[in-house]
Amino acid sequence: MGADFTVFKGSKNGDIVEAKGHRNPGPTEVIVKISHCGVCGTDEHYRHNDQGLGHEGVGTIVEVGSMVETLSDFKVGDRVGMSWLHKVCGHCDACLSGNQNQCVSKTEFGTANQDQGCFGTALAWDISTLFKIPEEIESEYAGPLMCGGATVWSPLYDHGLKPGARVGVLGVGGLGHLAIQFAAKMGMEVVVFSGTESKKQQAIELGASEFYVAKSPDSLKDVEKIDAILVTASVLPDMDIYLPVLARGAMIFPLTVSTENLKLSPLNLIVQTLRVIGCATAPTASIRAMLRFAAKQGVKPIIEKFPMTLDGINEAMTKLNEGKVRYRGVLVAPQ
Repeated sequence: MGADFTVFKGSKNGDIVEAKGHRNPGPTEVIVKISHCGVCGTDEHYRHNDQGLGHEGVGTIVEVGSMVETLSDFKVGDRVGMSWLHKVCGHCDACLSGNQNQCVSKTEFGTANQDQGCFGTALAWDISTLFKIPEEIESEYAGPLMCGGATVWSPLYDHGLKPGARVGVLGVGGLGHLAIQFAAKMGMEVVVFSGTESKKQQAIELGASEFYVAKSPDSLKDVEKIDAILVTASVLPDMDIYLPVLARGAMIFPLTVSTENLKLSPLNLIVQTLRVIGCATAPTASIRAMLRFAAKQGVKPIIEKFPMTLDGINEAMTKLNEGKVRYRGVLVAPQ
């Protein structure tokens, strides 16, 4: 049977265009009717491509492929989420060691299945990268967790940080406000750094233990050393400001998607035995754990909703680029 769908795509000149498509499910795929999709900053990077946009989708399974019920417990009616990765092989060394996000044969947003996207009415999705949404999480909040939530969860969960660790969050925005919640509810001391005082009260309400306006190394001279820092600001920071507050062996997670260089000298790394760790989306088991944790602990994004229409998407993307969304945009499909 398959599904006819509408999808909103990028174009060479950057305009969002509406297109039609059809997909039949492959043996290990399901057809998902999309209800919501988060709007992520990385969608902007692909709006000049002829491809479906959106990678923080949530919806309901309406059809399953021939092998789905044999290989999984997914079924028609399940509410599911999907993210950056479209499919992983399951048999390479990365997959077999539980690092599916490093699969050597993975297909992903921007390079595969470009006829479809989560900015749309329906799509076909492989069960290897599909996730059931817990009942406690409403669909409008689930979308941003699939990418934004997973991005900040992985440094905290997959890299050995424990309750009591002092974790710095640089920036209170789409990623940062989720990082604060996860770290605080995991029992860590959350130290927030920002360029102004404007978001101090919000950061404290979200769970921050401390808040500092970071303008120079002297502005942070009284800060107790931190064990890790998540760089979530929209622009890369001057790391000279933050080096004095990093404990020996501290981890630096640059989560801002940028082609610019994060400036750190080898001497900085050697003297303080620092580690710079790249993190994208999380492994499969980690994302499942993130969704369970968010459901039980009440972690959810602060969202602004827009209709999943051409006008709605353009408005959402414009506000995102202007830095006016607080803090994650979510598209809502017409009922």
